Amino acid sequence: MAAIRPRSTVSAWRPPVPGIAEVFHARFTDHAYPAHVHDTWALMIVDGGRVDFSLDRERHGAGVSDAVVLLPPGVVHDGRTVTEAGFRKRVLYLDTSVLPERLTGAAVDAPLLADPVLRERVHALHLALGERDPLEAQSRLAFVRERLHGRLAGRGEPPAAGTVPGGPRLAARLRELLDARVVEGITLEEASARLGHSHPTHLIRSFRKAYGLPPHVYLTGRRVALARGLLLAGAGPAEAAAEAGFYDQAHLARHFARHVGTSPARFARSGRA
Repeated sequence: MAAIRPRSTVSAWRPPVPGIAEVFHARFTDHAYPAHVHDTWALMIVDGGRVDFSLDRERHGAGVSDAVVLLPPGVVHDGRTVTEAGFRKRVLYLDTSVLPERLTGAAVDAPLLADPVLRERVHALHLALGERDPLEAQSRLAFVRERLHGRLAGRGEPPAAGTVPGGPRLAARLRELLDARVVEGITLEEASARLGHSHPTHLIRSFRKAYGLPPHVYLTGRRVALARGLLLAGAGPAEAAAEAGFYDQAHLARHFARHVGTSPARFARSGRA
């Protein structure tokens, strides 16, 4: 009896993160894309199997490795499975606010980026998008963008926090912004604009250097602390999640367990015992 192939699956959504037009996760057991173009950049990592594709009439192959695939906008490409097991992939479609079209030529010349650091950053960005935490996703996208610019434009990493004047003061001002916006939150773009700083990655590095953790982790900790007080005051987990700035009750539960070691419901019951 022939083995039954796993079913192909697709999950796609548009996150509330400027610069990301679409998130696309798929498992294909037997699929071939026709030749086509996108008006966005396609940033792909392969999680299983292998995919073969052409870009500007040159063929390439990508499998589970440290390589990241970057397909530029407006350039013809296709894609197909090449093994019986098919392949699994995660793709981010990025608009030109993330990467300018002038970098298209560099991407056509080298669409496979053998860069473990970049791959880990893309993976972490997907996880943040799954958590539906806009500030974390924006922060991680900033570092993905920085790495891609460095690879495509031939530049190295920007200076680390502490080598640019004003790092500690900048971190303190960002902390004040976060403290004032615990529930409603603040986007990385707005924070950068309000602080008069055009380099989000330096803003994040300055904060991490000053306080030992990135801004989104600090904000999550503040929200967990707020939720603890609400739960002990008698609020239910769903109410506490909404009033503390979490996306939903499940979002609160995940972070609450990491910070407190128990679920919001159990924590609330312990206060009433």
